[in-house]
Amino acid sequence: MSSVVVADTGPVHYLYLIGEIEILPVVFGEIHIPREVYSELCHAGAPNMLRTWALNPPSWLRIQDVSVSMDPSIMALDVGERASIALAESIHADLLLVDDRKAVRAAIARGLGVTGTLGILRLAAQKGRIDIRQAVGLLKKTNFRYRQEMLDDLLERFRSGQ
Repeated sequence: MSSVVVADTGPVHYLYLIGEIEILPVVFGEIHIPREVYSELCHAGAPNMLRTWALNPPSWLRIQDVSVSMDPSIMALDVGERASIALAESIHADLLLVDDRKAVRAAIARGLGVTGTLGILRLAAQKGRIDIRQAVGLLKKTNFRYRQEMLDDLLERFRSGQ
């Protein structure tokens, strides 16, 4: 658990919504987020319970200031995604937790290790910390966007015991 991990808003948001936010410190230890992501979690448009949780963050969540890149190659990303990539680069993170496909591509192009909400659930299930079928069932009830083949592959891996 000595990895340095940075999270964008999406994985934190969705793990909270499905009642699995506490798998983050179990799987990764501390999670670093840029202040811009913290602002998104606390935004008036965020679900009330998520906002309440974020306003009193757990000890494993580290909120950090970072200079957001104005690099033209990532300007199409939202400010939270840009700030997450910038923070991951500045603290030499081992992993960036992000779901947006454009942000994933941008992070990989910059040499960052990346996984998203489904990858986090896979890691937690491999450690025996969650019931993957239940977690995925709850995730499907949110507005989480996913490719069906990714979800099918994830569930198949656990059906066959991999």
